[in-house]
Amino acid sequence: MTLSATELSEKTPEEQLAYFHERRELAVTQPLGSLALTTAQLVDTEQAIWGVPGRWAPLPEGESGVKVIATAADGIRVNGELVDSEAVVRGKDDPNPGDIVFSDTVRGAVITQSGGGYALRVWDAHSEGIENFGGIDTFPYDPAWIVTAAWEENPAGTTMGFQHLKDDEAGTHSTREEVIPGSIRFTRDGVDYDLAAFKAGRALQIVFADGTSGDTTYSVGRFLFVAPNPDGTITLDFNRAILPPCAFSYAFNCPLPPKQNRFSIPIEAGEKNVLAKDGSLLHG
Repeated sequence: MTLSATELSEKTPEEQLAYFHERRELAVTQPLGSLALTTAQLVDTEQAIWGVPGRWAPLPEGESGVKVIATAADGIRVNGELVDSEAVVRGKDDPNPGDIVFSDTVRGAVITQSGGGYALRVWDAHSEGIENFGGIDTFPYDPAWIVTAAWEENPAGTTMGFQHLKDDEAGTHSTREEVIPGSIRFTRDGVDYDLAAFKAGRALQIVFADGTSGDTTYSVGRFLFVAPNPDGTITLDFNRAILPPCAFSYAFNCPLPPKQNRFSIPIEAGEKNVLAKDGSLLHG
């Protein structure tokens, strides 16, 4: 059931958080949700892609997307048209990105890669992750982890390098420059914090780790999405801290917390781990 903003405002903080988590579990199990992603493979030469038919090849430099080579028997549809020879699938950076349908439950899309080139992402509505999903383990609501921080805008164009989970595996050891719109500062238990957050649509995304990471929560870290308040502050409600997409599927490449976003203290609020139906870690 979807609640209106008015209906939600009438709930207690605990009830609001329970509704938030209910919507989160619904979102990750959708046909294009995090648990559905099975493949994300760079297309840098003509090749097969794990789990789906056809051959996939890069386009000439400067063109958006990839080329698929297939027969009608492969059953691949690009933008609704059955491929019986070859077709171009435009990337998500194109004004008209391509839509790929492999079957009633399997879909695909082409995304840009930070180091250049394009990758094919594949979602399966009946993925092993969805079939085995038991829920998202969370901490109980704790009002002590709602923090008011100061917000100060950075000069336009201020950036910071973020490493990603799979960059070292690929041998790149590189960072990706992200625009940092401002500084988020607060003091807790006598310690001053200055967090880096990058722009994520209309919100700010904080990638952080803390004393629970790798112990009672997912080892890579967690995300928190926030927005400045009209009075120049930012409310950090760590009860709304969520697991990154890579906690749900190994096919994702998640950003790692920068040094200044790594708390030595445990933040016992928000999401903890993804659980299987038997209560074990889904990706344990």
